[in-house]
Amino acid sequence: MMKSMTGFGRAVIEDEHYSITTEIRSVNHRFSEIQIRLPRQLSIIEDKIKRCIQEYIIRGKVDVWISIDGERGIERELSVDWTLLDQYVEAHRQLNERLQADEELRYQQLLTYPNIVTITEREQVTDRFADQVLESVELASSKLIAMREDEGKHLKEDLLTRLQDVENILEEIRVLAPEVQIGYRDRLYKRIKDFTDGKLDLDDTRVLTEVAIFADKCNIDEELTRLDSHVSHFRDILEESGSIGRKMDFLVQEMNRESNTIGSKANDYSISKYVVQLKSEIEKLKEQVQNIE
Repeated sequence: MMKSMTGFGRAVIEDEHYSITTEIRSVNHRFSEIQIRLPRQLSIIEDKIKRCIQEYIIRGKVDVWISIDGERGIERELSVDWTLLDQYVEAHRQLNERLQADEELRYQQLLTYPNIVTITEREQVTDRFADQVLESVELASSKLIAMREDEGKHLKEDLLTRLQDVENILEEIRVLAPEVQIGYRDRLYKRIKDFTDGKLDLDDTRVLTEVAIFADKCNIDEELTRLDSHVSHFRDILEESGSIGRKMDFLVQEMNRESNTIGSKANDYSISKYVVQLKSEIEKLKEQVQNIE
């Protein structure tokens, strides 16, 4: 199924003590680019998260946000600086001796002194927690894909409509093309008669030869045939799955090149007007194709 490169997905995995929220947004990009923002402790599974997303997304710029709310698997460790504590005790003894006092030093009081006791927190990424994070990434990715596929349907409808418009314009040009040769022949006869005041006998063979040379220079049959082929191929690609945007982009470039050739060869005002319309429709195709994966 054809997919757009624009979409958004969000998923929340909740546990007894915490919740994991993953948000994924994707926009147009020529290649695949994934940027992940996540808590520092999850950096050890960042590669797994990226590989998980790559299973869903082939092309596009993807931004991922992962956040953790609540308390999850925090290990606390208490440590005592015994050397510093001994120094506090010795300082207390010396102070009593210097002041000739007998002030008692309680250990509860020692624990309140700066830097005696420190508590460090360490978060562990258990296998279960890592699996929950990846589960939230997969759920968010699937929702993102659903949105991209839905937008892809609308893009497909619009592209089919524009392809029909292109075919209609090509048919109009195909009808006008033979008239260009006839009009050139008639104008050639008229100009010769006007130039000679009708006193010169015209050699039909010479005139027809000139017309034939002109017809060969302005013949656009090949360009029209190739454009028909490109339109047909474009429709076939629309039915393919996977990443098809680059194929379409190549075809649009070829269609634009053929339309430019028709405009330069036709040498007719009526056809030129249709060429302008043709190029306008091809440009609209190009704009839409930029958003297809």
